[in-house]
Amino acid sequence: MCGIAGYLLNSGSADRALVQAMCATIRHRGPDDEGTLADGPCGIGMRRLSIIDLASGHQPISNEDGSSWVVFNGEIYNYQDLRPELIARGHRFTTNSDTETLIHLHEEWGVEGIAQLRGMFAYAIWDSTEKRLTLVRDRFGKKPLYYAETPKGFYFGSELKCLRAAGVPMEMDPEAIRLYLQLGYIPDPWSAYKGIRKLRPAHWLTIQPGGSARTGRYWALPHPQETEPAGLSREDVCQQIRDVFDESVRLRMIADVPLGAFLSGGLDSTLVVASMARQSNQRVRTFSIGFRENGFNEMPYAAESAQFYGTDHHELTVEPDAIELVPKLIQAFDEPFADSSAIPSYLVSQMAAREVKVALSGDGGDELFGGYHSFFYVENFRRYEAWPAPLKKAAGALGHMLPYSAYGKNFLRTVSRPSAFERYIELAGSSAQYYLRTRLFRPEWQVPPTGEEWRRLFPEVLPDQSDCLSQALQFEATTKLSGDILVKMDRMSMANSLEVRCPLLDHKLAELAWTIPNSWKTRDGKGKLILIEAMKDRLPPGLLNRPKKGFAVPLAQWFRGPLRPMLHDLLRSRAFIGRGIVSESVVKVMLDEHQQNRRDNSPVLWSLLVLERWFADQDALATSQTCSQPPVLV
Repeated sequence: MCGIAGYLLNSGSADRALVQAMCATIRHRGPDDEGTLADGPCGIGMRRLSIIDLASGHQPISNEDGSSWVVFNGEIYNYQDLRPELIARGHRFTTNSDTETLIHLHEEWGVEGIAQLRGMFAYAIWDSTEKRLTLVRDRFGKKPLYYAETPKGFYFGSELKCLRAAGVPMEMDPEAIRLYLQLGYIPDPWSAYKGIRKLRPAHWLTIQPGGSARTGRYWALPHPQETEPAGLSREDVCQQIRDVFDESVRLRMIADVPLGAFLSGGLDSTLVVASMARQSNQRVRTFSIGFRENGFNEMPYAAESAQFYGTDHHELTVEPDAIELVPKLIQAFDEPFADSSAIPSYLVSQMAAREVKVALSGDGGDELFGGYHSFFYVENFRRYEAWPAPLKKAAGALGHMLPYSAYGKNFLRTVSRPSAFERYIELAGSSAQYYLRTRLFRPEWQVPPTGEEWRRLFPEVLPDQSDCLSQALQFEATTKLSGDILVKMDRMSMANSLEVRCPLLDHKLAELAWTIPNSWKTRDGKGKLILIEAMKDRLPPGLLNRPKKGFAVPLAQWFRGPLRPMLHDLLRSRAFIGRGIVSESVVKVMLDEHQQNRRDNSPVLWSLLVLERWFADQDALATSQTCSQPPVLV
């Protein structure tokens, strides 16, 4: 069940036609079914991708007397475990769907019952007796949920398109664009538009007509384990990892439709496929994608794993003309999003959707078990934490004095940062290094590079006295995961009407991972050590010593070749320069540097290309709305 939308008016009665219009914009998320409800001031609706209880899972679903209704996006993996207790407490079920569990759970325990759920979800419950609308989002933010409070009422939807269809004003939010230029994505709770926000992961929201929204949090990751507790046995921890991991995979294999898995050739997706193969009496369907360019093609590794586990394997090679997808991708995201691996994510989802309706992925392993290269860099920076403040200040001053092209300039800037988290952001959390940002972006489009500003923006980040690796892990597992990795997979899979499930992001596995000492995860430039130790007997022999690779795209080569005309036309256009965000001369230098292979500027150039295409879409939408003059409903 993959798309929801609705609204609550401060006064008057809801119009079912408006709910239908909001849901029509997200038909791709659920092409199998639709359902709407208009009840007094509230209207709610959904688009359904039928996965469980195909015959009787139509939404909205009500409680016994029809006083409360739910629309739901996602899957509840433990719903069959929750049903018996709810039945024992007097609740009567009329379907076999996981959706109905939500309405009875809410009746029994209210928002306190959310913590019992195990799954990925975004749902809305309308209580007509209390005249209260409740929104809930899952712990990691796998499923999106936008909302806006306006003078006329409250609006929500799985994508920004839903709110646009309802007439919610779509005025650009400069702070969100600043964050995009810093990070390459717009983190929760911001959206690209003023007045529209994302419900934070692991949060609920309630609102009544004429009132203000009230929010609360029902779950949080524990503090990462920075030291090794006494009596902790590696053997026992490895057994716990195996048990919880296999249970997480088994739960995500529950479906009444064909199911498969993404197989990249890396550790995480391979472990998911290994567990599926152990627990299935049928061949697992696997899907892999690669590139012709050297250094970017992991399909041979995926094929090796597929043969090892005897899967029904499918492959696709991505060509440079895939860049023609860019307009479609930008429309899918609704806001600037600079993770270029969205291109292969879309194509592998498109390929898988021809064979299955559900695919399991390996997302989450790097965040929980310390697999990113940035974590290794953080470890290397420990030696500079003990430097006295005057020495750090001198390093920063020297870095500032060096020419822009000087080797080590950004390194000295990073060393000079007073806190571990600031060093991490400078090193790995930015889409462009500090000195490039200061030259490229006009001052009003830069995020002030201070610890105080980052604390204001991201209150979930751990205190400065925490271990620097713990801070990095926390940032990746909260802010970046929900703002980048999961956004990419949700939009690209849903654009192809494919549901993707992430066993490594089961909250019980995450809680276990957070109790494991950091030193058991990352050491000496290697990551996910304890995960490999726990699972190595399940892996193809060649995988254990293979260096980690991300889902990278050969943009650098493409930008020097077939995509050069489009890139230069967009970034040198009067429209882009006239927006007042970048320095024209610096953009020209960056393009020339990249073309002459003197510096790889492809990540920043890609982020600017996406931004300008998004701006162009906004201009076209504004012109279209001015010409057609649709009614503004807020």
